[in-house]
Amino acid sequence: MLYVIIGEDVENSLEKRLAVRPEHLARLTQLQNEGRLILAGPFPNLDNEDLSNGVSGSVMILEFSSLEEAQAWTNADPYFVTGVFKNVIVKPFKKVFPQ
Repeated sequence: MLYVIIGEDVENSLEKRLAVRPEHLARLTQLQNEGRLILAGPFPNLDNEDLSNGVSGSVMILEFSSLEEAQAWTNADPYFVTGVFKNVIVKPFKKVFPQ
């Protein structure tokens, strides 16, 4: 099943985020290689793609066998472990479009 993971960053998270980004991306790359990553990316603080003004969080849509597995993956993610995320929501997700 698919799960949406929404992480809300702490204030001024960019430096901390960049420090652990390689480990975070490595975990996402592994899921991508397994065909389990639908999409992932950050929420820029400003209405443009330039992240130099910081990030307010991230969204990921990933495939796991259960909510517990999705939550366990999230709990082990570097952004969660190091405190980049101050709040995380993990919910089941049903993709309707595009077909």
